[in-house]
Amino acid sequence: MNTVTVSLDTIEQKTSTALQAHGALPWIADSVAQAVRRAEATGNIICGLYYLDSYCRQLHSGRVKGAVQPKVSQPKPATVKVDAMAGFAQPAFAQGIELATSVAHRQGICAFTICHSHTCTSMGYFTAQIAAFGMIGVGTTNAPACVSPPGGTRALLGTNPIAMSIPARNGGIAIQFDQSTSAIAIGKIRMAAAHGEKIPLGWAVDSDGQPTDDPNIALQSGSLSSSGGYKGYGFGLMAEILAAAVTGSDLSITASPVKATEGPAQDFGQFYFLIDPTSFAGETFWQRLDTISEAVAQQPGARLPGARQNWPNHVTIDAELWQQVLNLASS
Repeated sequence: MNTVTVSLDTIEQKTSTALQAHGALPWIADSVAQAVRRAEATGNIICGLYYLDSYCRQLHSGRVKGAVQPKVSQPKPATVKVDAMAGFAQPAFAQGIELATSVAHRQGICAFTICHSHTCTSMGYFTAQIAAFGMIGVGTTNAPACVSPPGGTRALLGTNPIAMSIPARNGGIAIQFDQSTSAIAIGKIRMAAAHGEKIPLGWAVDSDGQPTDDPNIALQSGSLSSSGGYKGYGFGLMAEILAAAVTGSDLSITASPVKATEGPAQDFGQFYFLIDPTSFAGETFWQRLDTISEAVAQQPGARLPGARQNWPNHVTIDAELWQQVLNLASS
């Protein structure tokens, strides 16, 4: 595979240019481009430039709205709701986050929802922003059905990720995890299929519910497995209820394919808890967090998830993918 080295600044700029060229307003394009930049910086390639072509095609077809103004409301004292209006999730989140953190400061907690949006890709990108405001952020969303229940044979849930970011006392992030409730992200199975590679047993099952190592069977007639069997299945159901039922957005079983150019607009929801970490225990929260951090630091090779991350200035990208980005930006 041929690769090129590209700066993150260039990735962000070209992504925004491409989105604007296909119908997104500049501020909306910039908001999405920042998320793409972070995904590429963290090596989360299936949430980065991998999606840009479909974003542009869906902007052009009207499946995602690139010129809508999200509607922000406060249904109850400790809740904030943003209707994305069939637009991107990133600008909808940006429109509501300051109000949500203000509510959490006053009330101690805030339930923050994004409704009727395009796919949001990485949940950790959003919970990290919550932590940057000094709040604990817990977030989840759903996706088109591709995960069958343990013992079942038909897809019921999406990969339904859950993320959590905890602020550090003096700024930054002390702990962060972002993981699907499926055994693996579906993008990795798609990439294995594209490269003619097998997948590990345990990632997916065939149409009879039997484990398979063939990514094409998993994608075409089978389904993904839940992470940890019934335990992951429970978390997947939790994500489904919070992200879809609470927000009034699509269930996984009724959601349309994420990358399809034509068809009805995507109608996904995201649900976030914002928690003021000192509301209940005061400074004791930071003391307990320090104790956990020190206990991990004393074990060679162990680390807290998401801690001590250093973002690069440049990343390596598949040359064919980068040429596609340049073509999209110049069209």
